[in-house]
Amino acid sequence: MKIGVPKEIKNQEFRVGLTPSSIRVLVSSGHRVVVEAGAGVGSGFVDQDYKLAGAAIASNSAEVWQQEMVVKVKEPLPDEYDFLYEGQILFTYLHLAAERPLTERLMESGTTAIAYETVTDSQGHLPLLAPMSIIAGRLSVQFGARYLEKQQGGKGVLLGGVPGVAAGRVLILGGGNVGTEAAKMAVGLGAQVQILDINVDRLSYLETLFGSRVELLYSTPTNIQNLLPQADLVIGAVLIPGRRSPTLVSREMVKTMQLGAVIIDVAVDQGGCIETLRPTSHSEPTYLEEGVIHFGVPNMPGATPWTATQALNNSTLPYTLALANEGLGAIAKNPALAQGVNVQNHRLVHPAIKAAFPDLA
Repeated sequence: MKIGVPKEIKNQEFRVGLTPSSIRVLVSSGHRVVVEAGAGVGSGFVDQDYKLAGAAIASNSAEVWQQEMVVKVKEPLPDEYDFLYEGQILFTYLHLAAERPLTERLMESGTTAIAYETVTDSQGHLPLLAPMSIIAGRLSVQFGARYLEKQQGGKGVLLGGVPGVAAGRVLILGGGNVGTEAAKMAVGLGAQVQILDINVDRLSYLETLFGSRVELLYSTPTNIQNLLPQADLVIGAVLIPGRRSPTLVSREMVKTMQLGAVIIDVAVDQGGCIETLRPTSHSEPTYLEEGVIHFGVPNMPGATPWTATQALNNSTLPYTLALANEGLGAIAKNPALAQGVNVQNHRLVHPAIKAAFPDLA
């Protein structure tokens, strides 16, 4: 199969779809890989690295997108819509529930769009979303600690506190991979941490992981409303695969928070769970709303591309290789990969995407 790896054009997105190591595996299996010039520089891979791995280097995006399968990191942006064509396979993060224009364009194009974030294994896990969830969860606390600094507009709180002064309070909405990793980082810094979730079994698991170092509470509107005024950093970590995140924090709730507190919503690319939060970028990551700093960068792991690209490839390569070897036939043989198909033959396929756009289904 002919595989294309374009350079990401999302604002300050430095990850790349395939590493030279992954390309070496694909080439050794008889496939041809075309990489756009400079695509891997942000992740620490120069064009020569790709050449040595057996890839061809293209000087423009058009040549890369003409290949049978395109492997990338983030969803196509409007400047890339015209590259989509009938019979093409697109393998990337899509998050279509919050992207109606892209959804419609994919349906029009005839592209088979397979989303990393809905590939689901037999245990119900999301193996291609997990590595980025881990990174985003850890980064959320790292960024949160930074924006709590007074010079960044925050209230001037050190999350770990010092002897004689209380540690900062971190409220995490959701106890999945993102929430768990955020809690690990916050606990490591010495913060006071609370996690809210509606899955009692998950809360029980988190108790075995954190013991008394983290306060674990069932998520209800009342609990959220009571805890928000005390929180220095709020992290939204709510994910429903393929669907928009439910709004857990209203504008009225945000108004009760302390001036200079920070909100970071890791699931902003799925709509987010904070009413006042909108997508931002690494160039302009924050804005002030109701006296609270809001951080809504949807490609948060792009801040650490050297780590993130390799972690992503460790998970995606087996699926990429299966698609390269068998084409769309791999979907029939691999139930996990089949769950990743969002759009095919001009139709919506994934149930969650159908539910998000019932008029398109």
